[in-house]
Amino acid sequence: MQNDEITQMLADLIWLNAVIATELIQVTENTSSILRKSPPPETCLQDHNALRVTALEIAEKYRAKTALARHLGKHQ
Repeated sequence: MQNDEITQMLADLIWLNAVIATELIQVTENTSSILRKSPPPETCLQDHNALRVTALEIAEKYRAKTALARHLGKHQ
């Protein structure tokens, strides 16, 4: 593989891992809500939001202007 190909592959993997991370956070929140029969604690929601922001910043560093930001805005 050429260096450019490797660089692109790593950028793709970083972006994809950020997507997976944000979706996993949402699955965790949804599972918590189901088990508790109420929303997760506010402190968890705040921490999860901060983690989403960080993951989005990382993802956009390597692949800007995808649907990820719009999608994350719809997570509740």
